[in-house]
Amino acid sequence: MERYVEDYQKRRLTERVDILTAIDILKSQGYDHDELIAEITKVFYVDLDAFNEIVRVDRRPDERAA
Repeated sequence: MERYVEDYQKRRLTERVDILTAIDILKSQGYDHDELIAEITKVFYVDLDAFNEIVRVDRRPDERAA
């Protein structure tokens, strides 16, 4: 997601479905788990509590497999 957006142009991502959609798009483009927040905040203002909750739930199956 090699984009740079001026701060005044950024949309707010506060709905869980929107955050999850952005995460799914980034993952489909090959970004790994640790790069997600850096990439998503280049384009959007993100509700970090919602983001962390989604990411925490998303990682649980990976942790069980380890």
